[in-house]
Amino acid sequence: MSAKPPLSLKFYGVSPWELEVLYSLLHNLFQVTEDKMEQPDDDFSTMIDIVFPLAFNDAFFKWFGKARWDKARAILKEFKRRRGGGKTLRVYIKFTGRPSIRFTLDLDDRSMFDTALDKMDFVLELLPYHLDPQKLPAGVSDLQYYFDDRAGKWLVSYESAEGSA
Repeated sequence: MSAKPPLSLKFYGVSPWELEVLYSLLHNLFQVTEDKMEQPDDDFSTMIDIVFPLAFNDAFFKWFGKARWDKARAILKEFKRRRGGGKTLRVYIKFTGRPSIRFTLDLDDRSMFDTALDKMDFVLELLPYHLDPQKLPAGVSDLQYYFDDRAGKWLVSYESAEGSA
């Protein structure tokens, strides 16, 4: 890629130092558009919403790099560590392929939060099954992944232009 693809970074409750650390990781590969939001009436003191302008697949991870991905996870884990337990941090990570894939991470327990970040890579192995045309509901535009802390794994739900599937 010659030109940097645009990446959207929305947030609230993030310190300037934390934002700089995250930005410095992303700006070498992406044209980062930052959007500081007002905190809604919500239980979370911090929210980070990252929209990668690429599909969630092996090619993304090869291009992005394992070291950079590991550093991104470490940064998000540090955000959670600094805020402690409870509903303090909500993270959205979206990939804009077809269908788009969105991860929502808002676990109270720090250890489980860290585990969920570590297991995001494993969803790659499940994608062929989740995207199997024989099993995929008609009109799916988005896959939404939520981490089930009881089962210790990412679960998927399907969204279509008309609503949930």
